[in-house]
Amino acid sequence: MKKLFFMLVLMLAGTFVNAQAWTGKGDQKINTGLSAWGYGTGITGTYDYGLNKLISVGAGLNIYFDNYKDNDDKNRAFVFGRINFHLKDALQLPEKLDIYPGADVGVVGSNFGLGAHIGARYFFTERIGVFAEVGNNGSLGVSINL
Repeated sequence: MKKLFFMLVLMLAGTFVNAQAWTGKGDQKINTGLSAWGYGTGITGTYDYGLNKLISVGAGLNIYFDNYKDNDDKNRAFVFGRINFHLKDALQLPEKLDIYPGADVGVVGSNFGLGAHIGARYFFTERIGVFAEVGNNGSLGVSINL
């Protein structure tokens, strides 16, 4: 068992070198995790697509289990579009780290929803990392590099 574990560690070691949090145009990320504040407490999923070295656009869905807006059952979901401004190059951050402010615009039930956030992603391997976003609509979870 120890040999198997050691071999697995050696195979994965090479992927740690190539981990990149943001590459710019054509970069694609999926985030999934827990939504801990904002319109409610629940789960979140987002997709981001890089337009250039600075800007990404995407979409997301938050499903709330508790504390949803006005305690109205119709407000259990927030469907939104989003834009992020990636500061990795501007702040000369390490390859594995990206910081990005952004905005979300969408609908919560039958109401208009608007949010602003600042987020960070850190990648452990070429494909898998973690993210955190704080603001009107914050979350914490796993980030996947496509």
